[in-house]
Amino acid sequence: MRFLFKLLLTLIVVLPIALGAMLYFAIDTAPSINRAAEVTSASIERAKRILDQNDPRKLKPGVRRTISVRENDLDHAANYLARQYAAGGARVELKRGAARVGASLRVPTLPVGIYLNLETELAESGSSAEVDSLRLGRLAIPGWLANWLIPRLLATVIEEADLRSFRRVIKKVSINDDRVALTYEWQADLPDKLRTALLPAEDQERLRVYQQRLTEVSRSLKAANVSLTELFVPLLSLADERSNGADGVAENRAVILLLAVYVNGQDLTSIVPSAKSWPRPHKHDVLLNGRADLAKHFIVSSALAAKAGGPLSDAVGLYKELADAREGSGFSFNDIAADRAGTRFGEYAANADSARKLQRRARSEFSENDVMPATQDLPEFMPEREFVRRFGGIDAPAYNQMMAKIERRIAALPLYR
Repeated sequence: MRFLFKLLLTLIVVLPIALGAMLYFAIDTAPSINRAAEVTSASIERAKRILDQNDPRKLKPGVRRTISVRENDLDHAANYLARQYAAGGARVELKRGAARVGASLRVPTLPVGIYLNLETELAESGSSAEVDSLRLGRLAIPGWLANWLIPRLLATVIEEADLRSFRRVIKKVSINDDRVALTYEWQADLPDKLRTALLPAEDQERLRVYQQRLTEVSRSLKAANVSLTELFVPLLSLADERSNGADGVAENRAVILLLAVYVNGQDLTSIVPSAKSWPRPHKHDVLLNGRADLAKHFIVSSALAAKAGGPLSDAVGLYKELADAREGSGFSFNDIAADRAGTRFGEYAANADSARKLQRRARSEFSENDVMPATQDLPEFMPEREFVRRFGGIDAPAYNQMMAKIERRIAALPLYR
């Protein structure tokens, strides 16, 4: 009886005090890492090269491939993700056999700035990397405890069966002074498991609802060509109905993702296999400023910005224009304007303070003039040599002047005033 009393006293009094003390030492009022997020067209080009070399459509079950990522790219990617999703920062440093990772993550929903500052050292261990040391603020956590705890935390957001599948895929992790190399073995069921992890069931259900509305709208439109805003208005109006007092961000993201797939003529089953049984929208050519290419630039940049943030969206758009200047249709400030306008729209749609404003605007008065600047007078179709001759290249004074002109036009759009 005395033992039970002591145990009960421990659970009621001692344990909360201990947890409170741990929390006190783990959090800080300022970030230990505070860096600007940087994404460049060069890093996008390197990422694209890796994706092209590991295109899942070209891989057969059992084939092994190795992905090698430079320290600088890992560092920038980690910092970008920490900045975008946790209003913080991160840093990655490599040495032979080990990686040191630091991050500052802001604790959400609190009115004051509270940060979780963590620093860990990872050591390569065959097919994985194990935690050698972990520090949360002023609280040191032994490596063995961290290695026991982390998989259990991951299991709260990813199915245990999926975690086991992901572990089976990774065959070797090698850490050197300037890069990390990851060898994997492709599995037939991996694409479906990745879709499930990246697009949870509730997001798939949102897409189903908006696919139904898009089908109804597309079949009611008689013209072959339609404005992108003719599709945005009914879908965002439905998003307003479904938000029900919430901030509306998740609904807006679903609308933008669905339209990005539709406008680019892609099949939704590529990201949601169950969509093969959903109703199919009627096909239309979707335009902005009378052009299908501008609508595509706008909506893809919107989708990137709504999900991953503006800097990444801008860098992807710039990378494409540089590639076009070298070997495609030429550098186009029209396309850049559509990219930047789409980025601004995606950020606005995915911001908790403005998501519902966008929905309400769509229910009242909403046209191309709200979201897309004039582009008819902007230079385009410039091969690389002409682009450099006229504008000096990226970040040259003439280029910056043109970009400032585009940004002023976007800032003056009615939606953002």
